Amino acid sequence: MSTTVTPASPPVATTRTGRAPGRRRTRRSGNAVTGWLFALPTALFVVLLFLVPLVLVFQMAGSNWPLLGGNQGINFPENFPKALDNRFFMDSVVFTLKYTVLATVLLIGLGLGLALLVQESSRWKGFLRTAFLVPSALGLASASLLFYVLYSPIAGPFAALTKQWGFTFLGTPDAALWSTLFLIVWRFAGFYMLLMLVGLQGIPEDVYEAARIDGGSRWQIFRDITIPLLKPTLALTTVMCVTGSLLAFEQFYILTKGGPDNSTITVVQLIYNVAFQGPNNLGVAGALSVIVLAALVIINIVQIRAFSKKAED
Repeated sequence: MSTTVTPASPPVATTRTGRAPGRRRTRRSGNAVTGWLFALPTALFVVLLFLVPLVLVFQMAGSNWPLLGGNQGINFPENFPKALDNRFFMDSVVFTLKYTVLATVLLIGLGLGLALLVQESSRWKGFLRTAFLVPSALGLASASLLFYVLYSPIAGPFAALTKQWGFTFLGTPDAALWSTLFLIVWRFAGFYMLLMLVGLQGIPEDVYEAARIDGGSRWQIFRDITIPLLKPTLALTTVMCVTGSLLAFEQFYILTKGGPDNSTITVVQLIYNVAFQGPNNLGVAGALSVIVLAALVIINIVQIRAFSKKAED
């Protein structure tokens, strides 16, 4: 009796884990799809709330676009000379830069000081950290309204004293600037303290212990150890503070409305005024927005490169 021998099927190639390459590719494809699904909400958020408005601003900047008339067609580059010729443009730029420098110095310096105070404190650490962080839970617009009432010469708690001394918190350009800075420091000092505290806690204690054994004073330890090792945190907080200050709007709009005598108009408030008050010209406002965006990108690049160079040194 004859037997039929069937040829054996070729073996399926497997990997070291015993899985076929086809299955591995399928698994990778599934993981990729799952990853894209998780990232989809964030991607939609960025597209709808950042990319689309950015494209619209560039379109406005190159078009004749009155507020109530809609897009009247391309007129590039007419809006940019009009934006630069605005009578408040240079004043707003100078004031914004002045405010940015003062706010950055105060917030970074005070934030670092409060972080050192909390870190060195042993008994009151939790209380101090909570007390400094409480104002950060309040929205900037709400805080501005709160201080607007506080500074009021009629209904404010200091109204009688200001009348007696002949002083107003918002009545002169310098008083309005410093009163607004006090609000910003009160609102954001705890937030920058928290960032600084995270950076300080990332410095190994062994480094401090070795410096104390070598006889280093508190000032020497702070200058030669704390500040150099804190440079990444200082870079982050400086970029955040400068960016936020250059884009200041709510606090001045609520407290001063750009006054007195248009002395506290920021560049963002100027954009708002051009778009929705007076000229009602979205095209010129878009051109101003593009100019501010370009300046902001350049300033941030300079800051990042400066801190990177210091870190390498």
